[in-house]
Amino acid sequence: MRPNLRLTPGAFNPAVRQTTIDSTICVSGWTREVRPPESYTEQLKLKQIREYRESGPPRTYEEDHFIPLELGGAPRDPHNLWPEPRGQARRSDPLESRLKREVCDGAITLARGRAEIRAFKDTHG
Repeated sequence: MRPNLRLTPGAFNPAVRQTTIDSTICVSGWTREVRPPESYTEQLKLKQIREYRESGPPRTYEEDHFIPLELGGAPRDPHNLWPEPRGQARRSDPLESRLKREVCDGAITLARGRAEIRAFKDTHG
């Protein structure tokens, strides 16, 4: 399953820009501070499972950020969250971590990291 770009086009956290990465995404523990509570994401997941016309049990989905928090995705914007099948999350999570490391090391720009994760999720979910 891939994100439905009409429902989940992605959204950015306005606090995260190339010039602010050293005080946001590159700070250890920063994503914990901005991650929405499960009480919010669980209710949104149930709603979005219906919107996506999925029928599997909710526990088989993870409410995932299309643009990950690690790359400055908007934490609570429903346009940046979608019900990702758990098996797919296991494939995208390592890439998200690698791209964040590359951004923070200066090997790639934030814009390039975001473009790469968007392309991956558009293709692979």
